[in-house]
Amino acid sequence: MYKRLLVGTLSLFSSFSVLAGSLTLTSEDIKNGESMSKAQEFTGFGCEGGNTSPHLTWSNPPQGTKSFALTVFDRDAPTGSGWWHWQVVNIPANVQELAQGAGSSTNTMPKGSQQIENDYGIKEFGGACPPVGHGVHHYTFKLHALKVEKLELPENASSALAGFMINANTIESATIEALYER
Repeated sequence: MYKRLLVGTLSLFSSFSVLAGSLTLTSEDIKNGESMSKAQEFTGFGCEGGNTSPHLTWSNPPQGTKSFALTVFDRDAPTGSGWWHWQVVNIPANVQELAQGAGSSTNTMPKGSQQIENDYGIKEFGGACPPVGHGVHHYTFKLHALKVEKLELPENASSALAGFMINANTIESATIEALYER
């Protein structure tokens, strides 16, 4: 009996140690399962928000992480294929935070990072802008720990190509799913 209790206890602790080392994504501006503020709403297409990328920070990258990529996707966009709001690749492995507004047109992203053209047609953060009355949209902010230092993408890479290369090189990922409705 004591042997089973000891084995069970050790199994429980080893499970916690695995969870404790998992990649974690957090933010001062957005929360999982909660609505974003007007600051994260797009400016244009009938929306009048601040179009400000949220503060993001991460911890516990897995061993072998050589860079990071960040994607923001709205699966509820009435397009048949969702909507890419932001894709950033080649974020250096020593970076673990993006300041609020880092994804603006002034591009204050870490050196070496590359912003991919989003579905608004701009190489920067594009905020939420769901159609009025369309209901709640889910915005998945996903950080990818990558096994390569640099994704070799053309300057005009599509969101699909960037997504393919990101997913092919992801070791581990972490998400925040924020909400927005107009």
